Amino acid sequence: MIHGRYFEFKGRPAVRFRCTYPFSVQRLWEAVSEPAELAHWFPSRVRIDTYAGGDIEFFPEPHSDPETGTVLVYGAPYTLAFTWGGDEIHFEVEPTAEGCALTLVNVLEVRNTAARNAAGWSVCLADLDRHLDGSDAPGHRGDASADWRPFYQTYLGEGMPSGAQIPGESA
Repeated sequence: MIHGRYFEFKGRPAVRFRCTYPFSVQRLWEAVSEPAELAHWFPSRVRIDTYAGGDIEFFPEPHSDPETGTVLVYGAPYTLAFTWGGDEIHFEVEPTAEGCALTLVNVLEVRNTAARNAAGWSVCLADLDRHLDGSDAPGHRGDASADWRPFYQTYLGEGMPSGAQIPGESA
C-alpha cells in the first residue's frame, strides 16, 4: 500500500512518500518529468520548462486557463521541484540495488491540507505504479473519488492534520 507520512520540511508542513521500482532511473525520471508520461498519473496535465526558474503550467480542466508555477530545481535525471499554488512539489529519483526509488514531498502552504493531499497523492502514485507496470489504459485515470476516500480515512485515523475543504463537497 502506498502510504504517506506527515513531517516538517524546513519549518513547513509536508507529506512524504517513498516508493521503489524495478526500473531504471531514466525510466522513472521520464515518468515524473515528461508531460506525456505525467498525463498517466499526475493530477493535472502540465507543460514544463526544463530549467530552474522556468514556468510550469497546470491544466486541471480541458477548457480552463492554466495555473502557473515556477520550476525550482530541474536536475535530470534525479531531482525536480516546482511550486503549485502555495505548495511545493519535490521529486527525487535515486538508484537502488533493485532498480530505483522515488521520494515525493508535497510541502504544504496550509497544515490542514495534509490528510487531503496525502490521500490524493496515494491515488496518483497507485496510478503511477499501474502506468510503469504497463497495466493502465492510455489516458484512463479511473474513478479517483472512489479510490481517494479510504486513504483519507486512514490518514484521519492516524491523526494527520486535516480540516481543509474537500473539492466537490460543500463546506
